[in-house]
Amino acid sequence: MTIQQASFSPYDNNGGTCVAVAGADYCVIAADTRMSTGYNVLTRDYSKIRQLADKSVLASSGFQADVRALQKVLEARHLTYQHQHNKQMSCPAMAQLLSNTLYYKRFFPYYAFNVLAGLDQEGKGCVFTYDAVGSYERTGYSAQGSGSTLIMPFLDNQLKSPSPLLLPAQDAVTPLSESEAVDLVKTCFASATERDIYTGDKLEILVLNAQGIRREYMELRKD
Repeated sequence: MTIQQASFSPYDNNGGTCVAVAGADYCVIAADTRMSTGYNVLTRDYSKIRQLADKSVLASSGFQADVRALQKVLEARHLTYQHQHNKQMSCPAMAQLLSNTLYYKRFFPYYAFNVLAGLDQEGKGCVFTYDAVGSYERTGYSAQGSGSTLIMPFLDNQLKSPSPLLLPAQDAVTPLSESEAVDLVKTCFASATERDIYTGDKLEILVLNAQGIRREYMELRKD
């Protein structure tokens, strides 16, 4: 008789995809609303996007219990910052805080794959993309989650971000208008939903610009 060892994992992957695109004076961040485990859909209406400050929005895929824990820590740290400095964090400052928070837990990481998007101090769009232990980079666009391997090649083809090795350094913003960026993101998800079983149901889009934040929705396939 073979002895079976009971195994326990503290992690799960609840799937889903997040995309962000930065423009000259706007930023678009989007995620689907499906949350699943294995072949089971847990809910079709779960938002993966969280506003952390007036000009900073976080979208996270991965293990949603860890994502919620991470969001609570960031919100508490941001509240402390507001009391001490009497102002909200800028998006680049929030990006550094998120990196520090993830790196602090590097030996038992948050199983969360994050895209932070917003507007910097000059009003330009900014996108920061992360791994699970806090390594991050400012880019013009990014995708994270189960559909990222399908979406990133498409974004590379359409947007052709300048190499970070170029001197003098070039702005990592996309040349698209705001409406073109929103249409591009919708096309990304419509395509990824056809091939990735963990992405679907509904698309939530946030557009940040000088006027504030606008939210849009688009239905995706539900099978």
